Amino acid sequence: MNTATKLGAFALGLAAVFGGAVGVGEIVGPVGATAETGGPDGGQSNGQAGGHAAHGGDTKSTSTETETETAAVPFPGGLQISQDGYTLAPQTTTIKPGEQTDFRFTVNGPDGKPVSRFETLHGKKIHFILARRDLSGFQHLHPTEAGGGVWSVPVKVPKAGAYRFFTDVQPTGAKKQLTLGADLTAPGDYTPTVLPKVEQTAKVDGYEVKLAGTLVPGKTSKLTLSVSKAGQPISDLQPYLEAYGHLVALRAGDLAYLHVHPDGEPGDGKTKPGPDITFYAEVPSSGAYRLYLDFQHAGKVRTAEFTAVAGTAPEAQAPAPSQAPSQAPGDQGGGHNDDGHTHG
Repeated sequence: MNTATKLGAFALGLAAVFGGAVGVGEIVGPVGATAETGGPDGGQSNGQAGGHAAHGGDTKSTSTETETETAAVPFPGGLQISQDGYTLAPQTTTIKPGEQTDFRFTVNGPDGKPVSRFETLHGKKIHFILARRDLSGFQHLHPTEAGGGVWSVPVKVPKAGAYRFFTDVQPTGAKKQLTLGADLTAPGDYTPTVLPKVEQTAKVDGYEVKLAGTLVPGKTSKLTLSVSKAGQPISDLQPYLEAYGHLVALRAGDLAYLHVHPDGEPGDGKTKPGPDITFYAEVPSSGAYRLYLDFQHAGKVRTAEFTAVAGTAPEAQAPAPSQAPSQAPGDQGGGHNDDGHTHG
């Protein structure tokens, strides 16, 4: 039975250590990562693999008199608020549910000052992703510059709860792209929802999207999403942010973030505008993931949602730690409901 939890002054801690985590595979990483490099600079400095955020430094072995360096454990993106000297700094961490908020933030550089110059990543300087910690309320937005290194984005969440937002950025002069994340709270009576069951088909605004492929921890997985409407395949998808589709994956429990781009791109002479959109992804661990596919057709961007399980972890179908044991009516159903799907 769902129980209401009052989120007054809510502080949500993160303890994310990935034992045995692996580097990402083809076309997996922050916005703009490529199959050839795994990231814009092709490197894996600071423990970063394939463009995802990494954490940790060299450790010293005490088993011998000689100090031995061991490899740092790589982290998926979005679990850190700060990386490589750059820090995500929201001007507020509380928003009111049901009210549009002019949400503002900066990305501060190694000198502590807001960064004002960023590289363009798939048509935008900053990609802003928001989701509630029970994996509902997904939004993919694009902030605008307000001056002085401050970025502004209109945010409206329909329900109370604990949220996390992510920014895909590459400050000019930075060696690679970064995915930084921070928590937000929408105070009020919070009724978490259970993660929807695994299904191969999602419906959104009259469209049907079928998912083929299986996530395998530590290995590159081919995922093909096929879009149709009224039983007819859609073969005239429109480019959205320089691609026919964008796929975000969030891991249940900690919201580890993967932003995956499809195989091929519009205008390359070989990639068709549907009905199939193919991605190659590598997830760092077994467990449950929520997949969000953005695609554009007839001038409108829509989001199809799926739950996928990597491996055979027994907890894969259980609610995340912040979830109640049953699903609230009207919440998450693999498509647009009232849970805050927005594109900007």
